[in-house]
Amino acid sequence: MSYSWKRNLFILWIGSFLISAAYSVSIPFMSIFLQDDLGVSDHLEAWTGTIFAVAFLTSALIAPFWGSIADKYGRKLMMLRAGFCLSITYFLYFIVQNPYELFFLRILEGLLAGYIPSAIALIATNTPEKHVGYALGIISTSTAASSIVGPLIGGVVSHWIGPRDTFMVSSIMAFIAFLIALFWVKEPHFKKSSAKRSSVISDLKEAASNQNLILILFLVFLTSTSIMILEPLLTIYVLQLGSSQSSASLNSGIIFSAVGVATLIAAPFWGKFGNKIGDGKVLFIGLLGGGIGNLLQIIFSNLIGFGIIRFVYGLFFAAVFPALNASIVRNTDPGFRGRAFSLNQMANQLGLMLGPVIGGFLATHLSIPIVFLINGILLLIVAILLKTPKFSFYKSSNSMEMDKQNVGVNKIRQN
Repeated sequence: MSYSWKRNLFILWIGSFLISAAYSVSIPFMSIFLQDDLGVSDHLEAWTGTIFAVAFLTSALIAPFWGSIADKYGRKLMMLRAGFCLSITYFLYFIVQNPYELFFLRILEGLLAGYIPSAIALIATNTPEKHVGYALGIISTSTAASSIVGPLIGGVVSHWIGPRDTFMVSSIMAFIAFLIALFWVKEPHFKKSSAKRSSVISDLKEAASNQNLILILFLVFLTSTSIMILEPLLTIYVLQLGSSQSSASLNSGIIFSAVGVATLIAAPFWGKFGNKIGDGKVLFIGLLGGGIGNLLQIIFSNLIGFGIIRFVYGLFFAAVFPALNASIVRNTDPGFRGRAFSLNQMANQLGLMLGPVIGGFLATHLSIPIVFLINGILLLIVAILLKTPKFSFYKSSNSMEMDKQNVGVNKIRQN
């Protein structure tokens, strides 16, 4: 059978959906698991933030290494490694007995993850250039769809059986994703290099010479921080808005899903729209809408209103990461793309690590609505940064000619 990038995209979508769903089935309910199963009662917010953060820290530190391996041996191999290891790790979550063991396993998860970044890099290097923006928009809907289905499954399982059992569901999902990558994912444009694998230090130096890439990674870091400032606190906030303890998991799952539904609806549109008006304009709209959406969440004091405004926030914020991923493709050479997306993962994971720590600290000393306020202001500041001279490359045309020029510039830098 001849290679079809659309078929590959569909298969990668399913695998990414399962890996992301495995996360959203169980991890958002970590605070309930800590409280109900592991007996954590004091400083629950701080424990939750720390447990969330440590996996992102280790993932950020290891990402450049996995990216270098991916560029030499292939992105599919990295998907296989991550899928299998995540399946084992989720099973170990299922049998964990205290918060210290959970902390250690979160470190392990961070070190072994990387399925979705590898899938994105594979798409970016095996999709025709004119379809890359569309393909990246489509693959982003996999995580959106999982954020709808995952929390609902996790909420039901956690509510009727217990939060511990959600980890077994996650383990099965991750193993199926491993099998999908093993039997059906194709990487036809990859050729194993006989050259010595580049070192992490040399990769970082090469990335540092590409100013546009560094600025894009900076945006990834800030937006990821913004997301995770609040996400670990949403279940606690649902309780504060009047949900009963017995229904907290289910109500949280529905509210988590609201953003996913919005992203599923809007992301393909933003991907196509970005090809027409430019990634920079789409990114600005997404950040502006996301910032205003966070500020508006402060005024709602009931679950229904809060869920609705989370949905509206999601419609706009769905534009952000597809635009950032497309920007990386347009500003890097294909031979460096695996490492570029590993650095993207590194920036993303650092933001995901810092966010829960900041959120847990602020919620402990202030209040969750104030955290919403700070979060909204952060997104608006990032949107304003796009209008500064440093980000002037976003004002350029998003034409194929621009892509070719960027690739040419990077080749000159490599030589």
